[in-house]
Amino acid sequence: MFRNYFKTAWRSLWKEKTFTFLNVFGLSVAFGVAVLLSIYAFFELSFDNFHEKSDNIYQLYHTEYSAQGAQAEISNPIPLAGALQEEVPGIAKISRFNGGGLQAELGEKQVHLQSAFVDPEFFDIFTFPVAKGDQHPVQEKSEVAITKKAAINLFGKDDALGKTLNLFIGEREVPFKITSVMEDLPVNSSLKFDIALNFKSQADRNYADAKDRWDHANHEVYIELANGVSVSQFEKATRDFTNLHFSNDIENAKRDGIQPDENGQYIQQRLFSIRDVHFGSENNGIAEANRTYPYLLLGVAFLILLIASVNFVNMSIARSSQRLREIGMRKTLGAGKGQLFLQFWGESILVFLVAVILGILLAKVLLEPFQTLFNTVASFENVVSLQNISTFILGVALITFIAGGYPALLLSKLGTLKALKGKLDLNGGHRLRNALIVVQFSIAILLISGTLILREQLNFMRTKDLGFNKEQVISFPLNGKKNDARVVGLLRNELQGKPGIESVSAATNILGLGRDHTSSTSVMGFDYKGRGIKTNLLTVDYDFPKTVGLEIIKGRSFDRSRPSDSTAIIINEAMAKQMGDEDILSSSIILDDSVHFPVIGVVKNYNFQDLDKQIEPLTLFLNPGDHMRYAYVKVSRGNLSGSLDQVRIAWNKIEPNVEFLGSFLDENIDRTLRREQNMATMITSGSVIAIILSCVGLFAISLLVVSQRRKEIGIRKVVGASVSKITIMLTSDFLKLVGIAFIIATPIAWYFSGKWLENYPFRIDLSIWVFLLAGIIAILIAVFTISFRTIRAAIQNPVRSLRTE
Repeated sequence: MFRNYFKTAWRSLWKEKTFTFLNVFGLSVAFGVAVLLSIYAFFELSFDNFHEKSDNIYQLYHTEYSAQGAQAEISNPIPLAGALQEEVPGIAKISRFNGGGLQAELGEKQVHLQSAFVDPEFFDIFTFPVAKGDQHPVQEKSEVAITKKAAINLFGKDDALGKTLNLFIGEREVPFKITSVMEDLPVNSSLKFDIALNFKSQADRNYADAKDRWDHANHEVYIELANGVSVSQFEKATRDFTNLHFSNDIENAKRDGIQPDENGQYIQQRLFSIRDVHFGSENNGIAEANRTYPYLLLGVAFLILLIASVNFVNMSIARSSQRLREIGMRKTLGAGKGQLFLQFWGESILVFLVAVILGILLAKVLLEPFQTLFNTVASFENVVSLQNISTFILGVALITFIAGGYPALLLSKLGTLKALKGKLDLNGGHRLRNALIVVQFSIAILLISGTLILREQLNFMRTKDLGFNKEQVISFPLNGKKNDARVVGLLRNELQGKPGIESVSAATNILGLGRDHTSSTSVMGFDYKGRGIKTNLLTVDYDFPKTVGLEIIKGRSFDRSRPSDSTAIIINEAMAKQMGDEDILSSSIILDDSVHFPVIGVVKNYNFQDLDKQIEPLTLFLNPGDHMRYAYVKVSRGNLSGSLDQVRIAWNKIEPNVEFLGSFLDENIDRTLRREQNMATMITSGSVIAIILSCVGLFAISLLVVSQRRKEIGIRKVVGASVSKITIMLTSDFLKLVGIAFIIATPIAWYFSGKWLENYPFRIDLSIWVFLLAGIIAILIAVFTISFRTIRAAIQNPVRSLRTE
């Protein structure tokens, strides 16, 4: 019996090759794109789920209430972790974590490694298995654990275990023994490092000099809660602890009239699940997990599948009039409703099975270029699990049952006499068809609008005046073994007089995100005229404002000829506003109870942090002999690539064994916008696919409509109707549906676009013209799609139309 159903289904599909091809093509593309988008989304959603204790692991942060409002901060003072474990119940294990970069040296070979300074309990909290060696790494200061990948990079095929590795810690070369070789970290880990060291092994300025200070924060803390202890219980239990150890900050907040939270806390310790860290964002001092991006991609995948399924339903219903006599004959010969349903549904299952197989093959073929385009390592292997496979099979079965079952049910319920007469009242079918076309184009217009707004916002952020020269400035990490100040001096000497080089400087942080993929911020709080204020810190070299292109709106820059500038500061407008002095150039701040730092200049606000943050107060301190970390070179516009080569040659001469990681600041800014770029590209791709699939369905429906109205077209031509009139008649019904889709989609697109833009303090203003453009694009595409068949039908000889009918 099933063999007979299969044969019948195959013959029917082969007979209507055009519609079969359009259905298989549309569904295959939809499934292929949906699989790729789902792989990316599920990979993102899988971050940090591999830890065996992930349900009980948390990142510690605190909400601090100040004059600037509630702010969340993950940096902690060094003594906090130990005191917290001793004084607050509910902690099973706790570890500090300070990530960064280290330079390793093996003979003449130097390798940059991503480092993690942690407490030994770190490896009991997190699931980072040890492949060889000590199963409890970094127990001693002289011990390190490295990943397999780092071991191969350093030692090749030789066994790394037990070998000595020289690392540059605080500009000193320190030997370490490799006691553990770890499995490579999963690609879906938020914590990334090549080498782990004992937390106490850090440079003195990061550990020894600050190990007893509660006013100096520089690392993250991770906690494994004891069984049975809830987040709210733990957070409540930390209040007395916080009030004791941060009493000075709390007293200053009270003095300044700061309003506490609903529990009377000026500083509240909080926990954030490790599963949420990858999606972390801040809202009024509270850390939140924002999974909008992966869920948005799943939504786009669903909408594309919906459009393809709508095409299938529409074409199946539209073709029903051509199968009426077949149905009547089968019913006359004794076929029941169930048999007919199985036959027609079997045809649908066959189409969907072929489409699913082709879709998966298409996704497999396109996976590598997809990974390259979106800079991701997401793959089938990353997301294959029993749950995901079951979800996929269930989803395909559900789509097949609904999209294929409805037309099959409609045809199987036809009466025998109506079917034999070849007459069918399709008013209900036409209404459904029209409704589904409206749904299709509503989705298409929604995606087109989203694409236009996304790209306009991205272009706005990329071209926005950030307050510094991003096109002519090269930045790179000073990651060699020589002293940073010495390297900067050598760079100046090497580049002096070179064509295209204008100035050289350095600072303790980078603008944007460099090729080393590290960034950091330092924040300092102090009393100023009886109230507490906070500022971001940046230690710079003399020529930093000139090199980067900061606009000094008051006062002057640092001057080598003035020895007093060694204790001078330059502030931005936000800092000047916070200080609140009318004559800001006569102001000074006092640090360490006695050292005065006079304000000699005010620079125009510039975006020294990510573009999704408001510009915060910033203070530039001068200390050219300090650990600068990043060099900046300003070059002329004439030959940017040639100037980059000049800088690379100079670096290779000074640090011949260290990789040059230089890039222009505009490239650094683009790296910070990687997520927005990926989102814009994916939504654009989704929009193109949605439009193509909608056009496929519209084209197929227009073929059937023209075929069904052939006699009417012939009669109208005989009585004098022009080609243009007939073309307008045939297209107007479809264009009305696109117009209805525009009316439905526009307010939805406006609402969600506005909500998304609220995440950015610097954003475009929504304009009705964007949505009108989306509607016009949809209409033009619909007209273009329909016109092929309608114009051909309108110019056809009416005698031929009537004779054929």
